Amino acid sequence: MLHFIKGTLAGNFPGGVVIETGGLGYEVSVPDNSAVYLSKEGQQVMVYTAMIVREDDISLYGFADRESLQLFRKLMTVNGVGAKAALAILSALPITELQKAIVFEDAAALTKANGIGKKIAQRIVLELKDKLDATEAIVGGIPASDIAGASLNEKGEAVRALIALGYSKGEAVEALAGIEENDLTVEEYIKKALKRLC
Repeated sequence: MLHFIKGTLAGNFPGGVVIETGGLGYEVSVPDNSAVYLSKEGQQVMVYTAMIVREDDISLYGFADRESLQLFRKLMTVNGVGAKAALAILSALPITELQKAIVFEDAAALTKANGIGKKIAQRIVLELKDKLDATEAIVGGIPASDIAGASLNEKGEAVRALIALGYSKGEAVEALAGIEENDLTVEEYIKKALKRLC
């Protein structure tokens, strides 16, 4: 299994790139909005890869960061979503917008992707909204990985507590996103979020 490929961008084609390393040229499908796809020929690039093996085909899919790769794999767990459909979704929406659409149950946003209809979009939301951990959600429009660990853990716990109180994950994340303080206790976050929800 290939974890990543690092090499020289030898060229691109619709929906992918060719990366040369060790005298070999690897054909890798990448999202249209990927920094790798937008790089210039001759530049050094690196992609985290997923190898999809079928009876009549072996394909490589590449992503500029691990978060995109993980989301690609999660999308493929949804019934009816294959590698090409998952790539189309990641091409249509930046990762933060895609995570937000799933958490806030905005199936319409997913239909922007080529070949993704209303039914598949609703299935993606239904099957993935609970698989995206609260700490992977968007807090204030910032990916969870960009937020200080302590604050993120407190907010993650607050999200889980609000869900236990009967609020949807989308409502909980949205309420916490509006809280600017980053050094509160779980209880303080819950109290402030409940004020926003009432």
